[in-house]
Amino acid sequence: MLRSFRRIVLSCVCAVTAIGSAQANVVVVLNSRDATIQLLDQDTYKDLSTIPVGKEPHHLMSTPDNKSLIVASSVGNELIFLDPKTGQVQRTIKDILDPYQIGFSPDQKWFVSNSLRLDRVDLYKYDGASLTLAKRIPLAKLPSHMAFNAASNMVFITQQGSDQVSAIDLSTQTLKWTMSVGKLPAGIAMTPDDKYLLVGIMGSDYVEVIDWKTQKTVKRIKTGQGAHNFRAAGDGRYTYVSNRVSNSINIIDQKTLENVGQINVPGGPDCMEVTADGKTMWVTLRWIKKVAVIDLATRKVTKLIPVGRSPHGVFFFNSAQRM
Repeated sequence: MLRSFRRIVLSCVCAVTAIGSAQANVVVVLNSRDATIQLLDQDTYKDLSTIPVGKEPHHLMSTPDNKSLIVASSVGNELIFLDPKTGQVQRTIKDILDPYQIGFSPDQKWFVSNSLRLDRVDLYKYDGASLTLAKRIPLAKLPSHMAFNAASNMVFITQQGSDQVSAIDLSTQTLKWTMSVGKLPAGIAMTPDDKYLLVGIMGSDYVEVIDWKTQKTVKRIKTGQGAHNFRAAGDGRYTYVSNRVSNSINIIDQKTLENVGQINVPGGPDCMEVTADGKTMWVTLRWIKKVAVIDLATRKVTKLIPVGRSPHGVFFFNSAQRM
C-alpha cells in the first residue's frame, strides 16, 4: 500500500514538473477533507493537477526566502515543501506532530507550530534551512491561529476551545500571559503599528481589538457572523476578515479600527490571497467545494472554481505583501 502511495506521489510530481516549465502562475489550494493539494491556473482557472498528501492539510506559508511553500499536514504529522511557483514537491519533513497552523517570526529565527488536537504549541529554532525543537508549551484547549510582534520576541495564540488568547515569550520559551476574549477566537493579526491585536471572534460577529501590552480589550469592530480569518491588503493600512457564517468579507481600516466595507461571498469564505497589484482576491469556500475569485474594485465575485472537499489554505507566488 505504501509503495502504491509513493508511485502516485511520484507520478503527480512528474506531472507538476511538466506544468511548471510552462506555467508560473499556479494557485495552490488545500482540500483538507480530501487530503489533497490542488493546483489551478491563475489566468485560465483550469485545474492543473491534484497531489495526494497526508491527512488534513489545513494551512500553508512560504519560507522566509520564498524558495519553498510549506504545507502543514496536521493529521499526517508532516510538513510538505513545494516549489511556490509550480507546486512541485521538493521535500517532506516527518514527525512534526499535528501542525495545524504554522508561522515564522519576523526575524526568521523561530518557527512556531500550533497543535490544535494536542492542545500545545511547539517552538522550533530555525537556521534558514533546518528546524530544531526548542520547547513544547501546553495551552488550555484548541490552539488555533497565531501572530507575532515586530520585535519577534512574542507570539500570540488564539485558543478556540477555551475562548482565550495567550502570549508566549520566544526569548525564554515561556507562557507570559493568557486573557479571556469572545467565543471561539480564530484568526489573529497584528496591526502595522504593532499596537493592537485583531482577533476574529468566530462564535459571534465582531473583531476584538486588544492592547497586547496591557492585556485589555479596547474595542469591538462589528463584522459579519462567524468572523474568522485575516488577510492584509498589502498596502500597510487595510486588512480583510472573512465571516464564515454570514458569507461575507469585511474590510478593516487598521489605522482607524473601523469596518469600512463589505464583500458578499457564498459558501463559507475562509482563507484569502490577494494579487500583488491589489486588484484580485482568491478565497476558499469551505462549505461548497469551491474557490471564489473577487474583483476588489467592484467588490464582486467574478468566478467560482470547483475544487475538493473543505478547501482551506490558498496561496500563489505573485501575492501582495502580508502587512
